[in-house]
Amino acid sequence: MFKGITKRWMLNTLSVVVAIIVLIVVTLIFVVTYTFRSSVEQSLASAANELTLVFSGKSAGNVSAFTSGARDYVENFDKKEQMGVMVLNSSGKIVLTSTGFIPENEAFTDFDEACENQTDYAYWTGKLRSGEHAMSATRIVRSDSGTVVGAVRYIVSMEPVNSRVMLISIIIIAIGLAIIALFVFSGLAFIRSIVKPIRRLSEAAAQIAQGDFSASEKIEHKYDDEIGDLCDAVSDMAKDLQTTEQMKNDFISRVSHELRTPLTAIKGWAETMQLSERGTLDRRTFDKGMGVIIKESGRLTGIVEELLDFGRIQSGRMVLMCEKIDILAEFDETVYMLKERAVEEGIHILYDDPETVYPPVYGDRNRLKQVFLNILDNALKYTPKGGVVAAQVLYSPDEPDVIRIVVTDSGCGIPPEDLPRVKEKFYKANQTVRGSGIGLAVADEIMNLHHGKLDIDSSVGVGTTVTLTFPIYKEGDEQALPESVKL
Repeated sequence: MFKGITKRWMLNTLSVVVAIIVLIVVTLIFVVTYTFRSSVEQSLASAANELTLVFSGKSAGNVSAFTSGARDYVENFDKKEQMGVMVLNSSGKIVLTSTGFIPENEAFTDFDEACENQTDYAYWTGKLRSGEHAMSATRIVRSDSGTVVGAVRYIVSMEPVNSRVMLISIIIIAIGLAIIALFVFSGLAFIRSIVKPIRRLSEAAAQIAQGDFSASEKIEHKYDDEIGDLCDAVSDMAKDLQTTEQMKNDFISRVSHELRTPLTAIKGWAETMQLSERGTLDRRTFDKGMGVIIKESGRLTGIVEELLDFGRIQSGRMVLMCEKIDILAEFDETVYMLKERAVEEGIHILYDDPETVYPPVYGDRNRLKQVFLNILDNALKYTPKGGVVAAQVLYSPDEPDVIRIVVTDSGCGIPPEDLPRVKEKFYKANQTVRGSGIGLAVADEIMNLHHGKLDIDSSVGVGTTVTLTFPIYKEGDEQALPESVKL
């Protein structure tokens, strides 16, 4: 029944609280008992102190005078309802009582103790022969020469006091038990308010781990506290996992389609060329088929390289071969590589090679060229026929520490809701355009590894602008980013 957090709470917190309450209850009972006992002792002591005045001048060695004075004292004693009075002779024998009855064989020890005490005073507590609890105090009366002429004993029944102490002790114990019970019930209710949501979270997490993301809809919480935040976090995590899972499935579907398309073209032309009789295939058709095979093979190689790079980034095994490079020359070469394709697709590339010599950048030329290819390829893919792709390299004395490359297209643009996620892995805003959806994620990671930035600004129906920001080379960058670093 009790396990986990509840068991730990009972063993740790509850046991400590119970121990403290028991200690408090025992202490209070002791204090109450001591207070009532002290009150009785003070009453007895107050009565005994009167003897100093009552027997002064009457007991100077005259036993009969003491007996006579004691008889008068007992007869006129005004506290008979509160306590009994006994007169004892010099040997400790009871000779007179306020009740008129002389008890026999009562084992009082206070007379002998009072005789031995310098204060001539002693207490006794115990049971009478009747079984009644009582407390007595005996005061010795001496003559002027110091001889014991007698004593007066005051006795009080402790039964009313014990009854009161018992009643108060029962009340204290009941209050202690009520506090413990209240603490237990409130604690269990509080623990239950924690354990139940956590148990539901655990069950939901197990279902989510098995791929049932709908379990997140069953996660509920009543309070806006840490447990509520945890429930919200798990629910959001499940939704993100569901989205990621869907994106991954879409990614696999896209990659499968991307691979199947060139493979189909390669296979089709290869079969055409194989089935054709030797010498019957004209040169033009042959060249066209070989061109398609070479083009689609290159496309396959690009897809595979992109997937491999993505795998390296995910596992932290991407290797950079860094050196000082002319970023302008590398970008210029990339633009030149894509100009023929742009002409074929009817897209205008606007780019003027700056005549200014820019500072070098420290990085991996092949990886940076891969970023340029990805950005320009995306710009061409999303720009319709007759559109424009503009590129420029910017370096300003106002910002001497960075070089920027800005690529702007006049394509369809990216919707505002998709813009923050276009650099995420597997995410693809436009499903109608070819591509695996990881190229931009790889490019962003490469820029991060070079301590640069990839920023995207876009408007639907207007176009997209991609800005690449590179830190220029400074002395000591070799130590900050070695030539061959495994990240």
